[in-house]
Amino acid sequence: MHTEIKPKRKPAWLKKTLPKGGDYQRVRNLLSNAGLHTVCQEANCPNMFECFSKDTSTFMILGSNCTRNCRFCNVSFAPALPLDPDEPMRVAKAALDLNLKYVVVTSVTRDDLEDGGASHFADTIKAIKATLPNQPRVEVLIPDLQGNINALRIVVSANPDVLNHNIETVPSLYSTARPEADYQQSLELFQNVKAINASMPVKSGIMVGLGETIEELEQTMEDLFQYACDILTLGQYLQPTKAHLTVQKYYSPDEFKQLENKARQIGFKKVAAGPFVRSSYNAKDLFDS
Repeated sequence: MHTEIKPKRKPAWLKKTLPKGGDYQRVRNLLSNAGLHTVCQEANCPNMFECFSKDTSTFMILGSNCTRNCRFCNVSFAPALPLDPDEPMRVAKAALDLNLKYVVVTSVTRDDLEDGGASHFADTIKAIKATLPNQPRVEVLIPDLQGNINALRIVVSANPDVLNHNIETVPSLYSTARPEADYQQSLELFQNVKAINASMPVKSGIMVGLGETIEELEQTMEDLFQYACDILTLGQYLQPTKAHLTVQKYYSPDEFKQLENKARQIGFKKVAAGPFVRSSYNAKDLFDS
């Protein structure tokens, strides 16, 4: 049982200065004109101004309506719309216009589709690699595909440079935070990626502050490592609206450093941990580290 204790206000380390300059609006206009969604905007990410000001964004495909209603996520839970067959090429064109060297593509969860949107992911990866010069790296952040290995094979066979799937939280909080997901199924996704392509880097993210214990966090990191996850991100959960789960704890920068040290002790070579860290934030820097 996790007792809710609502913090009175955000601590000083969670205050951000917005970047200056016109690049933020330029990127926003480019995405809007292309009819594209980004997880930055849909999830109200605190890093959006910074990333847009650096010509960086995480494209969100398969529409803007999610078929799952996770209680931590700000993406719309609504009936899904038909797939847009032109979306992969529009993403590729936007990535070209932004002169991206590293492209991150995520999606809403589409449990209504037989392959969970895997073919659309594959088409987007191929379009980016065919359209952009100098072979940009492509990282995909995929849903669990309901454990469908054949669907996962479609994504992996399109050769993304990194395959990311967020475990999100500790198993005891799944029924509260993401009741339609399954912790073990997510773990097995990493193992299945390696069975299909043993050399493909696999990545996952954990958000903290939902009421988990340090022991639970450490066990989740151990589980991820045992199931062949290579790259790990840890960031602070921030409540998007009053209708979402309440923050139980704000972790300090020192506590994030302790979590990073523990992850490295477990065996992770690439770890990003901090209040504003998100699975896609500074993805290129983490990959190159």
